[in-house]
Amino acid sequence: MPEAMRVAVVGGGYAGMAAAVELAARGITVTVFEAARQLGGRARRVEHRGTALDNGLHILIGAYRETLDLIRLVNPAHASALLRLPFEWHIHREFHLAAGRLPAPLHLFSALLTARGIEWNERLAAARFLHALRKSRFTLTQDISVELLLKQHRQSEKLKRVLWRPLCIAALNTPPATASAQVFLNVLRDSLNAARGDSDLVLARVDLSALFPEPAAAWIKQRGGNVLTASRVTAIDPIENGFAVEAEGQRQTFSHVICALPPHQVNAFLIGITALSEPAAVIERLQHQPIYSVWLQYPMSVALPSPMLGFSQGLIHWVFDREKLCGQRGLIGAVVSAEGAHQDLGQDELGLRVHQELKRRLGDLPEPLWLRVIAEKRATFSCTPGLRRPPQVTPLRNFYLAGDYTASDYPATLEAAVRSGIACARHILQQR
Repeated sequence: MPEAMRVAVVGGGYAGMAAAVELAARGITVTVFEAARQLGGRARRVEHRGTALDNGLHILIGAYRETLDLIRLVNPAHASALLRLPFEWHIHREFHLAAGRLPAPLHLFSALLTARGIEWNERLAAARFLHALRKSRFTLTQDISVELLLKQHRQSEKLKRVLWRPLCIAALNTPPATASAQVFLNVLRDSLNAARGDSDLVLARVDLSALFPEPAAAWIKQRGGNVLTASRVTAIDPIENGFAVEAEGQRQTFSHVICALPPHQVNAFLIGITALSEPAAVIERLQHQPIYSVWLQYPMSVALPSPMLGFSQGLIHWVFDREKLCGQRGLIGAVVSAEGAHQDLGQDELGLRVHQELKRRLGDLPEPLWLRVIAEKRATFSCTPGLRRPPQVTPLRNFYLAGDYTASDYPATLEAAVRSGIACARHILQQR
């Protein structure tokens, strides 16, 4: 390889920025191309009426070490940018579970045995389920659906409704009837079975662009790299000893390319390059799941009883109180995850139904001053049993794929995205 590597990272989401930070930290010249004006991809800031929103409400957990490490590295305000809470699962007026101060996994067994809202036999059944998973090292001989796994371990309908199904949708954004049990167990393994802090809930106290991508861009620039926003890449052409990348009418050459675009955009560059036909075919077969984020600005007196609250048997999965997180008084963010009948609703109707459901569950809420629905119709891939995902290393020399959809034992999360970006960077660094 030439002594001076020049790496193009196409896509300024969490995967692309993670790759760029890892390369810049090792002295590699890197240029990030992002088509939008805002960094973050599917986890970015959206401005509405002078208020900073997020296009998706993401939850981190203590086990997401790679993501948290990078935030600490590049964000000088990381200590105040994150709210870290001991694991607590609160389904409004139905179920409450809070982890104690015991070491793992005793903290969760004790939490299950003292949970409110379920019968004693259900607590024992949940504890036996976790014990069986630990004995099997959270590994299945054959991947099945989460729903079938819960049936095999005789979890009651109430347990499934208030604990396991919401946990599956929160982690995999795929309905339990079609979600991969093995990937679900991978998340449980790392979050519920390792160190006690790995099960902590970590909530952003700033918007998702300000949490990592924007501090990362400043950090990269300080080390001689470039981060170009509003710079759409229109062509990536293999040439001798590298690649020609065209963006905004300008053509630059690079020794390596990391393509960190979402899967539904990647194949525009892969199709037509013979060496990339196999990963292109794998990506083409991926199915996708939506996430709808509904933002409601109420009068400043409106607040939730906790920063994060869950619901079952309705449209909404989770709601977040942005005053408790970000100081945005009266602003409530509601999440409707995975596929469902809500996809057939118009955005205004969906927003109105979310308000009506909140009013029915929380009491006499005033009418919102305004509302905004952000629909990510292909927010994640459908994480189904035995799903084949493309590797980061492609058959085309020095061309890599980064994103939460690439090969991993994790579902489509920020941690999966960050890990994939770091993996691509490390493959390049091994060539030095």
